[in-house]
Amino acid sequence: MMMQLPETPKQKNSLFNAMNRFIGAVNNMDQTIMVPSLLRDVPLDEDREMSSLKSDVDEGDMYSYYQLLKSIRTDIEWGVRCAAADERRKESMKITRVNSSASISSSASSSSSSSLSSDDDEEEDEDLEKQFQFHLTGLQGVLSKLTLQANSLTKRYKQEIGIGGWGQ
Repeated sequence: MMMQLPETPKQKNSLFNAMNRFIGAVNNMDQTIMVPSLLRDVPLDEDREMSSLKSDVDEGDMYSYYQLLKSIRTDIEWGVRCAAADERRKESMKITRVNSSASISSSASSSSSSSLSSDDDEEEDEDLEKQFQFHLTGLQGVLSKLTLQANSLTKRYKQEIGIGGWGQ
């Protein structure tokens, strides 16, 4: 389990703190939800914050989303070496191989006609920095949404079992 550290205002937007907030919210959800099976067949669409997830979750109920949030927490804490993650990776590799075989042949022909200069290296470094910033921003945004949804699921569970006002 990842240790939660107090965040300073300057660190509010750090990836580490976004992960910390998400893991804390999922840990709280996990500790609060003593009987996860009560979430089965409880639709997401009653909750505005969670209704947008319905198409992404197979069964479209709170239980499946509870499982998804816990799975994402595990991936963050331990890496994506879980069986489900390996399966997703294999599926994406099939798609990538099909797409990349065409791009490999086109990039091979273009790279043979041009030589790399130091300008190209600098451009490549800028591209890497832009890619990193893009993905970092996206990851922080996704983690923020997942944190809100873990908190929402916890609140909704409390309402379902009749302890809505406790411990808030």
